[in-house]
Amino acid sequence: MKKSERRALTACYIILRAIVLIVMIDRIANRDWSSTFLCVLTLILFMIPSIFERRLKIDVPDTLEIIILMFIFLAEILGEIAEFYIRVPHWDTMLHTANGFLMAAIGVSMIDILNRDPRIRFNMSPVFEAFTAFCFSMTIGVVWEFFEYGMDVFFLTDMQKDTIISGISSVAINPEGVNVPIIVEGITRTVIEAASGDVVITGGYLDIGLNDTMKDMLVNLVGALVFSIIGVIYFRRRGRTATNLIPRPMSKEEVAARALELEEAKERFRKKHRIKKK
Repeated sequence: MKKSERRALTACYIILRAIVLIVMIDRIANRDWSSTFLCVLTLILFMIPSIFERRLKIDVPDTLEIIILMFIFLAEILGEIAEFYIRVPHWDTMLHTANGFLMAAIGVSMIDILNRDPRIRFNMSPVFEAFTAFCFSMTIGVVWEFFEYGMDVFFLTDMQKDTIISGISSVAINPEGVNVPIIVEGITRTVIEAASGDVVITGGYLDIGLNDTMKDMLVNLVGALVFSIIGVIYFRRRGRTATNLIPRPMSKEEVAARALELEEAKERFRKKHRIKKK
């Protein structure tokens, strides 16, 4: 790996971690325990790529690791705590696109790692291997939408963000009870009568999550498709761009070099802070 890439990763990790710690201290001071939990969760998630590398001896490219760290920060800190999901248009759309991209990268790496094992080698064309990674990404996207739906149903969280629409087409409101949809267009106001009090929705009718779910699945498809194309290039000729985005198993020499690098970093830290070695 290039030293410049390693420095960029280190700087990204330090800066994002410092920001999360500052936000966590502020949330603790304001007794916002929900946001404090998200900060702790974010710090834990930041460590997953390095743990993944050490435990499974998998090399996660620095470029991909930076993308993962940024994705976690954008989703948890800016998206949830800073409420960018509500404040910034299409924030959720951007992250779901990135999720499709990242999950396809993981799918490609899983196939590649299995292909390198002589006991489990696949004889598939590069296109079919990339298609398998695409299907993996879409499956993860579907499972996530199930999770959002479950959270909304059982905990009333509204993870599937509602959408104001101006028209509907439904057989449920057909007064004759037949399978013919009634089309209602140009809706400007909706009144919901409830035991807790009436609620007035201005601007149209409230769609409860359907549009959001379908949009999320569509942009997940776009992200997965983009990386699947990169996957085809990788499986055919191992191009530099694809190699910088796909985890791969480390050789014994690379594992030893990584361990030596870590030990040297620890030694520098001990000398700097005058800590005696146990």
